[in-house]
Amino acid sequence: MKLAVKLDQYLRLTRLNKPIGILLLLWPTLWGLWFAGQGQPLWWVVLIFLVGTVLMRSAGCVVNDYADRDFDGHVARTARRPLATREVSVKEALWLATALVVVSFLLILPLNPLTRWLSVPAVFLAASYPFTKRFFAIPQAYLGIAFGFGIPMSFAALTGEVPPAAWAMLLANVFWSVAYDTAYAMCDREDDLKIGIKTAAITFGRFDIAAILLCHVAFLALMAWVGLAFGRGAFYFAGLLGGAILVAFDQYPRLRGRDPQRCFSAFLANNRIGGVIFVGLVCDYLFN
Repeated sequence: MKLAVKLDQYLRLTRLNKPIGILLLLWPTLWGLWFAGQGQPLWWVVLIFLVGTVLMRSAGCVVNDYADRDFDGHVARTARRPLATREVSVKEALWLATALVVVSFLLILPLNPLTRWLSVPAVFLAASYPFTKRFFAIPQAYLGIAFGFGIPMSFAALTGEVPPAAWAMLLANVFWSVAYDTAYAMCDREDDLKIGIKTAAITFGRFDIAAILLCHVAFLALMAWVGLAFGRGAFYFAGLLGGAILVAFDQYPRLRGRDPQRCFSAFLANNRIGGVIFVGLVCDYLFN
């Protein structure tokens, strides 16, 4: 019984029971793999990145809860997190995060030296992001770099280099992350103001929805440029059009009333945008 309870605590601590974070981290990584592999990435490299995505997102969640353990109890949505309630000790959490990072590093050992070197800033970004909420006005931009670092690593793993278009795709992911995580932050704005946490939702203020929509536009425009740089065709751009339609007719209606529950549903719905773009990319390589 004790083992079952402990496993449940670790499951909630790593957020494996809430896979949305894995998916939002996975989509840009898959875009990178498909572009770098010209539609046929090596299956074993894809597998390494799939497992690594799950492990690193889990480690990031543990570090995030460690950093916010004294704040989460004051926010309604996060008050029952295991570190906030002291169900899991700080020592346990740090050991768990370390183990997840070590296993992630072991996974990439078969890959080339450039990929292994890029894993160093990737780990640093994941570990340091939670602390940026103390001083950075838009920590969501930092999150975008952390969540998109699978892109340059994908190119490094499959081609041995990171071309300019890959960095443009990373920048696109920064805009996308600011868009969806601002919607997420809108759910907690009042609590975050009370405890002194900085978020894009607070920084943008009454222009929050406009900022989200503009970030989506910048994201899609950069992804279109990336598509042109790689010579992609109609199916890829149809995927981007599908993403734009979702922004206009799914995201905006959810956000415009600023209702916390609908803002959270808008955040979750970004998974569809990432998926539609990936399907378009896969089809473009299959049928062109």
